[in-house]
Amino acid sequence: MTATAAKRADAFAPGHVTGLFAPGATARDPRARGSIGAGVVLELGVHASAVFVPGPVRSLRVRSDLGTPLPISEEVARRLRPRRSGRITVRLVHELPVGQGFGMSAAGAAATALAVGTLAGRSTEGSIEVAHLADLFGGGGLGGVAAIAGGGGLEFRTRAGLPPWGRTTHRTLDGSLFLGVVGGPLASPTLLSSPRFMARVSAASAGLGTLLRHPDPDAFFAASERFTDRLGLVSPPLRRVLAGLRREGGWAAQSMFGRSFFARPKRTEDRAGLVRWLERARIAAVEVRASRSGARPAASPATARTNAAALKQPF
Repeated sequence: MTATAAKRADAFAPGHVTGLFAPGATARDPRARGSIGAGVVLELGVHASAVFVPGPVRSLRVRSDLGTPLPISEEVARRLRPRRSGRITVRLVHELPVGQGFGMSAAGAAATALAVGTLAGRSTEGSIEVAHLADLFGGGGLGGVAAIAGGGGLEFRTRAGLPPWGRTTHRTLDGSLFLGVVGGPLASPTLLSSPRFMARVSAASAGLGTLLRHPDPDAFFAASERFTDRLGLVSPPLRRVLAGLRREGGWAAQSMFGRSFFARPKRTEDRAGLVRWLERARIAAVEVRASRSGARPAASPATARTNAAALKQPF
C-alpha cells in the first residue's frame, strides 16, 4: 500500500464517567443541546484508524474489536467520508466496556470523526460537531462528546452543547480512580427518551448549580454520591459495592449510565483499603488516571490497552 494508493489517519478519544447531570435548556440548534453536569475524562478510551483507498466504487466499513454494529460511529463515518470515490475502512479499539457508563459511544464517535475528518480535509471543530450530533440523535448520550472534546481531568459542563454554544470548564485531577462493573449494560437511549425518568434526573441533580459555580474535586465526588443515591437507579448488588467502598474510606458513585461504579480514596492512605475490599469481594475493576487532554490525533491503535476483558475478572 503506497502513499499514492491510500491515505491513513489515526485518532484517540478518551472515555468519560458522568457523576451527575441535568438536561440543558431547550435549544432550536442541536449544537446547543445536551446536558449540564460534571464528570471525569479518563486516560482510557477509543482508538480509531481510518484508511481511504481511491477507486471506482464507493464503500464504507466500520469494524471494531467488539464484533457488533456501531451505528453512531458508522453515521459519523458516512457523514465525513471523502467525496471522491473509493473504499474507506475504519477500525476501532475500545479500551473499556460499551454500555456501562464509560463514555465509549461518545469516544467512538469522536475518534471516528477525527480520523475520517482528517482524510476528508475537514476541520477538527467541524468533525467534532458531526460526532456530537450523531451521539445526540443516536441516543448515545447528552453531553459526552462536549465533555471529552476540549480537555482532560475533571470536566464541568456549565452550558449545554459544543463551543461556542456550550461551555465546559476543565480542572486537573491528580491520583487515580477505580472503575468496576457489577452487572449487564443499561439501555441509555431508553432512559434518556423517558420524560418520567428525566424528571427524576432533574430532581436528583438539585445543588448542581452550586457545584458548577464552585468546581472542586471533593465537592464533585460528594455531589456524585448524592446524585446516585437520589436517582435510585442502582441495583442491589451495585448498592452493596458502593456501600462497601464508602465504608473503606472512598468516594463511590454509579457511572451514568451503567451497572458500574467509579471510586476514589478520600485520602492517599485509604487506597490500600479499597484494593483489599475489591479483592475480597472479587469485584471486576481496573485502576485508571484522568486524561490530561481531550480527543486528538494519535498513534496507531496497535498500542491500545484493552481493559474490557479485565473488567470481567475480579480485581
